[in-house]
Amino acid sequence: MGTTPTQLSQLRQLRMAKDAMDRDWANPLDLDAVAAHAGYSRYHFVRLFRAVYGQTPGQYLSRRRIERAEDLLRTADLSVTEICALVGFSSLGSFSASFKKHTGLTPSEYRARNVRRGEGLVPGCYALLWHGGFKGLGEERNS
Repeated sequence: MGTTPTQLSQLRQLRMAKDAMDRDWANPLDLDAVAAHAGYSRYHFVRLFRAVYGQTPGQYLSRRRIERAEDLLRTADLSVTEICALVGFSSLGSFSASFKKHTGLTPSEYRARNVRRGEGLVPGCYALLWHGGFKGLGEERNS
């Protein structure tokens, strides 16, 4: 029982869409655009993605963003609000709820448990510069 050429093609197309999500996770992603990248309608893409990866594209993207937020909370001297924006959430409330759902802790609780006393955090300006956040934050302020 091997994989058919059609199945391999579907897997390749899904992988290309997943790679695009992995690459652009911090940007606003439109499900229709990601599905089109894979060559499928929105609904067919969601069904195939869930069948292959065990979760919807939205769940996958949310998990990737939360993983990045965990890293920033442990290492960067940025506010929770700044981290929320950097990882691609548009609402602090939805970020905090999603973070707690994935980790069992609020972002502040997570930081308090995972940053050791006396341990220095990367200054926020360097973290923003590394992430390319100054451009994005400046555009938000000016609009």
